[in-house]
Amino acid sequence: MSTTTEEIIEKLKTITLFEAAELVSRIEETFGVDASAPSGGFASAPLAAGEAAEAQEEKTAFDVILEDVASDKRVAVLKVIRNLTSLGLKEAKEFTSSLPKAVKEGVSKEEAEQAKQQLEEAGGKVKIS
Repeated sequence: MSTTTEEIIEKLKTITLFEAAELVSRIEETFGVDASAPSGGFASAPLAAGEAAEAQEEKTAFDVILEDVASDKRVAVLKVIRNLTSLGLKEAKEFTSSLPKAVKEGVSKEEAEQAKQQLEEAGGKVKIS
């Protein structure tokens, strides 16, 4: 990859979930594209068996996905989401209205485990992928 591409990727790793959503929205507006549409090509090309096994062994980034929240635990989970993502109250409420969603993306295994524990203690159903 080019130096510019590497710099952009590194910068993207540091933004919040809310900032990422804003970025996608802005890219869609600017370039007249739909980020939800499948792009085909390289993304749909299957990996060779050796490449798939190698990718599994080297996994260092994990996503914390909130799958569900009990209605009586919503407030506690909202507080945890706000702490983990720095979203405002309104954004956190919107976030929980269409689950499952990734609360944290591309984080270390330790950070993913901590986030999962906090969300589960608050009453959320969470998975790490």
